[in-house]
Amino acid sequence: MEELKVTFQPSGKTVMVPRGMSILDAAAKVGILIETPCGGQGRCGRCMVRVDQGGVSHRENIHLTQQQIEEGWVLSCVARAQGDLVVSVPAEAQREKGWAEEAPVPVSCDWPLYPGVRQLSLQIPAPSLADNATDLERLNRVFKEKWGIDATILDLSQLRELAKTLREGDWQLTATIEVRDHGNAARIIDISPGTRRRRLLGVAVDIGTTNVVVDLVDMRSGRFLDRVSARNRQALRGEDVISRIIYSERAQGMEELHQLVIGTINELLNELVEKHRIDNADVCEMVVAGNTTMTHLFLGLPPQYIRQEPYVPTANQFPVITARELGLAINPNAPVYCLPSIAAYVGGDISAGVLSSCLYQTDELTLFLDVGTNGELVLGNADWMATCACSAGPAFEGGGVRHGMRAIEGAIEDVRINSKTLEPTLQVMGDVAPHGICGSGMIAALAEMFLTGVIDRAGRINLEYVNATMGRASRARVGEHGAEYVLVWAQDAGVQEDIVLTEVDINNLIRAKAAIYAGIAVMAKSLGIPLSDIKEVLIGGAFGRHINVEQAIQIGLLPDLPWDRFKYLGNTSARGAGMVLLSRHARSKAEEIAGRMTYLELIADNSFMNEFTAALFLPHTETDRFPSVEALMSQSKQPEPSPTTSLKEKGRTGRAEG
Repeated sequence: MEELKVTFQPSGKTVMVPRGMSILDAAAKVGILIETPCGGQGRCGRCMVRVDQGGVSHRENIHLTQQQIEEGWVLSCVARAQGDLVVSVPAEAQREKGWAEEAPVPVSCDWPLYPGVRQLSLQIPAPSLADNATDLERLNRVFKEKWGIDATILDLSQLRELAKTLREGDWQLTATIEVRDHGNAARIIDISPGTRRRRLLGVAVDIGTTNVVVDLVDMRSGRFLDRVSARNRQALRGEDVISRIIYSERAQGMEELHQLVIGTINELLNELVEKHRIDNADVCEMVVAGNTTMTHLFLGLPPQYIRQEPYVPTANQFPVITARELGLAINPNAPVYCLPSIAAYVGGDISAGVLSSCLYQTDELTLFLDVGTNGELVLGNADWMATCACSAGPAFEGGGVRHGMRAIEGAIEDVRINSKTLEPTLQVMGDVAPHGICGSGMIAALAEMFLTGVIDRAGRINLEYVNATMGRASRARVGEHGAEYVLVWAQDAGVQEDIVLTEVDINNLIRAKAAIYAGIAVMAKSLGIPLSDIKEVLIGGAFGRHINVEQAIQIGLLPDLPWDRFKYLGNTSARGAGMVLLSRHARSKAEEIAGRMTYLELIADNSFMNEFTAALFLPHTETDRFPSVEALMSQSKQPEPSPTTSLKEKGRTGRAEG
């Protein structure tokens, strides 16, 4: 097969590839990771590169304007080399730091400090002619006689060093062990000569679809030392779990996704090591929480059957493995424990969330909600718990929205629109020039645009009304992708273009909020529970940290309940993983929680599509479900669309795309 030369700028890296290989795959061969939020399916338009020399074959795409095509821009995932190429790749964005927040839980559920990893000082009797047992036998004998533990060395490298370690320490040593089987058995993680105690550290890891969070913990004191976070590098290959599962089915795709998440975690581990001047070998345990797909990719398990009916994962309970098996940058013999999943789309992050929120022991009917690219819900109390998942999509995390971005510096996080002038007032994270808009800003913008008449209940921009109100300075116009509303003019932005919300963006946001509300409504209806009976709504995850409940109710994302019933708990997944790291009792409880939850499969419930279609209005087709919003609507200016016609239009869209 003919080989072609592809050179990437500005790095200058060059690779030989067969004719017909995509630019995306060619870049990956030389370590250049081009962001492909849709998983390389040509749907998102985010992987644009410029072909400076040479020819490529590619199909037409709505994400490219005629001017961009003339300038040589292509989508790297679908453009294929037909000759030697010189390709310019836009500069990669810097690693995006996450935002951390802790909040009190409504019910106290502190756990006694009882970690599974410990350090023991041992005095080993020296051998003699009268007692010439092997070094390993002598070590095991002391463990049994003094501590009542059957200890094993499973690592050959440890065994090779055992004789030297015993004699260097004059038959005294310090052993780091992982206790198993109710304390009767242990696996030796590390041995060192003498009785000087080393640092005993652990890490709790939350593998989110968008971000990865790592907490460093002192296992002796139970004190949290630090938290670092970064964007999950898998996002380069898809913004949601379905895109990543599809990408995993490509040749070497699963291994690439596995290495991307391991690389993200190791990057964060090395950051902690450098910052706190610790030895990687002192980190002796890791506990991981993630959704079912993220856990599969972390462990290198094939995830493709998660998205195929009847939606069966490889496993929900995962064996404890060693860091060496995964190439993690901690003590190679450190145990790695993954919290149990419940079903294909409800994972260990929800087991951790229910544990840390203490929902499992409250007497009140409580709804736990974790909104990300997937919306996971748990409804119940101390007596029972049911759970389900609804595909919200990445809209509220910046995906599928033209100027969407994560909640970092430069993101518009709040929007207010003057009802008389229709001019927006913005709040930007970091008080800098805006670069885009994050989830909380989108919710705020949608609510404000709805209540001020900029958009109607179906999400259509009312061009005539806005233009008549604002005159020549109108922010409503028809752009390349249809009607749009300008939030920030280019001269005031941190990017070289106007920041807008288009009708396509608005439709994606409405679909996302409809999926979440429909999931809540169907689950409550399936259990015979009126939404008004829910006494507490616990919101976990980074999304909940910024959300404005009033505005979320106004667009029909959350049920119309008194505001004091809503509580934000921050990153419940990371907190739950930390609890499991520090207490074997918490670990047992997390496994019990996962086993107790009843899973409702919304895909198999015909009423979900009906609820979803009905929720494709602001706030809902049945406005009496939102009495507080009805009161505001009676005072607002938005024109009413024809409910019958619009509902049919929305219904067709929902069935075609849902």
